[in-house]
Amino acid sequence: MPTLIKDGAVTTDGWSTGEKSLLAPDAWLEQATAGLLLQVDTEPDAAFVKAPLIAIEFPEFKDGRGLSLGALLRSRFGFTGDLRAVGDVHPDLAHYLIRCGFSSFVLPDGRDVAVALKGTTVYSHYYQGSVRDPQPLYRKTSR
Repeated sequence: MPTLIKDGAVTTDGWSTGEKSLLAPDAWLEQATAGLLLQVDTEPDAAFVKAPLIAIEFPEFKDGRGLSLGALLRSRFGFTGDLRAVGDVHPDLAHYLIRCGFSSFVLPDGRDVAVALKGTTVYSHYYQGSVRDPQPLYRKTSR
């Protein structure tokens, strides 16, 4: 069974158990209380920020467009809800998902949950800014 990791912990919710539905953008516009499922080639839209959850489908490990789409939704469009990575998500991506603004991700069966959890807290400080923490470390320290 796939494993949901949200805010650095293994958990479950209505979206991951199928109690609540995730819809493609066309169907979602008619039912905006549902979650939104985006493909990595979807053009982001300002209307998407009304969704309670946006799940981005990662088609394969080597495709980083989902990271860019997540970062755009957070930084340019101001999405504040649950941003979730689904599909071919590897534990090695956990660190980058967090830096790009994802709050949760679903690991498919057979993936190492312990490695993914460690990846969410691998560093305590970053020299460069990110979607999660835009101010770089050198701007935070006094000289």
